[in-house]
Amino acid sequence: MSARHPIVAVTGSSGAGTSSVTRTFQHIFRREQISATIVEGDAFHRYDRAEMKVAMAEAESAGNQHFSHFSPEANLLEELEDLFRQYGENGTGRIRAYLHNDEEAAPFGQPPGTFTPWWDIAAGSDLLYYEGLHGAAVTDKADIARHADLVIGVVPIINLEWIQKLHRDKSTRGYSSEDVVHTVLRRMPDYVSYICPQFSRTHVNFQRVPTVDTSNPFIARNIPSADESFVVIRFANPKGIDFPYLLSMLHDSFMSRPNSIVVPGGKMELAMQLILTPFILRLMEARERA
Repeated sequence: MSARHPIVAVTGSSGAGTSSVTRTFQHIFRREQISATIVEGDAFHRYDRAEMKVAMAEAESAGNQHFSHFSPEANLLEELEDLFRQYGENGTGRIRAYLHNDEEAAPFGQPPGTFTPWWDIAAGSDLLYYEGLHGAAVTDKADIARHADLVIGVVPIINLEWIQKLHRDKSTRGYSSEDVVHTVLRRMPDYVSYICPQFSRTHVNFQRVPTVDTSNPFIARNIPSADESFVVIRFANPKGIDFPYLLSMLHDSFMSRPNSIVVPGGKMELAMQLILTPFILRLMEARERA
């Protein structure tokens, strides 16, 4: 952790909705004129798309039916910790990008599903912002969580997460329902061992809970809408959180526990703005004092 070079990490599994938190932070950075170095967790996968298919096949032939992007072995977690450590010390480090599609790949003249070359972070950024699977991960070889100054967890209830993943992978990646179910089953041991524990290391968790029946997520025709959901927001340390103000600004919200507020799903991004802006401003104030 570093007052001079703060690090913000947003962590959540594939299909959890971390992109909505990133949009909120981008609005905050732009409004408050904060220069942020953006790091995507996919850039720290160990294998590109073609290599991952080979690695998965080799793992399965060796009897490992659960090798996935959730696995520490499939990621450069030690290198990610090194980035966090180095940025916290002097605001530098090396990053790269993963090119998800043709649009992202075209400027680099590379096929999609590959990594760009590594490059040095430009000097002078105000903070490092990470979004991915392992922003608060801890393994026997890496402790990424200890370097972050603000950690946000995004974790819809599991059935909703699966519905979102099913619809995304089928519509944008051409997967069948059977493909997605196989992926869910393959990832489950590492989800339990390495993804879930991160949400006990966060400063704030946003958990979306649908108010419609999601009992069988694998036959759901539609993703529950924001208006068909609530969002449970849990603070690890509620001291200093102005809950009366939040309740007055977020109509139809209520407190479920002394450290938790429940807001209508349609007000999720507003809630994020109201909650996360003060956190970022405090980091910037501490940076100026340092």
